[in-house]
Amino acid sequence: MARTASLSGFPEWLPEERLVELHVLDTLRRTFELHGFSSIETRAVETVGQLLRKGEIDKEVYGLSRLQDDEAEGATGTAASHKGDPHALALHFDLTVPFARYVVENAGYLAFPFRRYQIQKVWRGERPQEGRAREFTQADIDIVGDGELPFRYDVEIALVIAEALGALPIPDFLLRINNRKLAEGFYNGIGLTDTAGVLRSIDKLEKIGPARVAELLQTELGATEEQAQAALKLAGIRTQDTSFVQQVRALGVSNELLEEGLNELEQVIAAAVQRAPGKVVADLSIARGLDYYTGTVVETVLVGHEQLGSICSGGRYDALASKGNRKFPGVGLSIGVTRLVSRILSQDLAKASRTVPTAVLVALNNDGSWGAAQDIAAQLRSRGIATEVAAKAEKFGKQIKFADRRGIPFVWFTDDDGKHQVKDIRTGEQVDADPAAWTPAEEDLQVRVVRA
Repeated sequence: MARTASLSGFPEWLPEERLVELHVLDTLRRTFELHGFSSIETRAVETVGQLLRKGEIDKEVYGLSRLQDDEAEGATGTAASHKGDPHALALHFDLTVPFARYVVENAGYLAFPFRRYQIQKVWRGERPQEGRAREFTQADIDIVGDGELPFRYDVEIALVIAEALGALPIPDFLLRINNRKLAEGFYNGIGLTDTAGVLRSIDKLEKIGPARVAELLQTELGATEEQAQAALKLAGIRTQDTSFVQQVRALGVSNELLEEGLNELEQVIAAAVQRAPGKVVADLSIARGLDYYTGTVVETVLVGHEQLGSICSGGRYDALASKGNRKFPGVGLSIGVTRLVSRILSQDLAKASRTVPTAVLVALNNDGSWGAAQDIAAQLRSRGIATEVAAKAEKFGKQIKFADRRGIPFVWFTDDDGKHQVKDIRTGEQVDADPAAWTPAEEDLQVRVVRA
């Protein structure tokens, strides 16, 4: 991880680091599928109009054009045309907006509620730093309904993510959950009608602090000092159980939408206390900046690594996907895989048990033994043992050194009489072996990723 990237913001892993990333991806995929989520993949490119229709983040979106067009129109003209032309093409900045388009276009072929997971690259024009890249992998799960989606799915999504994260080689984590209905109802109840603006200000609370947020609420949204302080009191409520309900009601604000949000958040937290104790808190400062969230909102942090930012976020969206009068409400969460893997590697939180998938190198006695060595390798591979064959009939010492340099734990020898032996080059132990029956110990059969 001390390597200097030739292009900032576009991470590339060494083989042993990639093994850690693959372990994370495989673990997430396995967990998602255990809960009945189906895998899809959407195209990398969407229209600008599609990407920007719910929330203005045009400064982060990478436009897509041919070099010939750039030369003909000039760089300035091209950038302007991308921003102004809703039909221009751009790389997707998340997987939720493309998924909403996918649902609308394929609604006639999907069974609802549709449970999907998607693991893909996304691109975002941010200033690169640890935890923030310009090209990175996300792992999303969503449940989408046709016309309606029972709130119970909000609860289920949170529990699935808690299980998935709990299976990864990462430190303890905390899902911080709020509800936009609760927040918006409260703001309306105290007379702040630009609820989206208030949410955007509250979303900056951890970055700029309460005093600066209060100033923004007053100068940009016209809030009184009393209204600003009330909004901050709400944002200051954080509990590991459902006691937040009484704390909110103690603030003395009455609003129907507030009560609906309180009830929904209470259901999520009550289920989490029972099924994922210690992994979830009600945190009423969580706002989520994107405009399409309408109910439950979630951000997740690694305990002791909070400066990394959220490693998993998302929530409920009731109007992101629609086709005429037909609406497809959904709820989903997105794990920042690259952010997680970067922290695992930079902090040595976990390592692969070896640097390559190969468990066995079949050594060559002479150049004429290559064919027989391939037969041995085929027998081993047929039983799931990753095997390579040496390329040259060098001295056995050199072939062993090659295996050691590659990180291969076993070397297979066959003498001129057809007798087979396998050597564990880590311990020096060498034993007789039958290529039709020998198998390494379970811990050596596959690469394992272990916590440091």
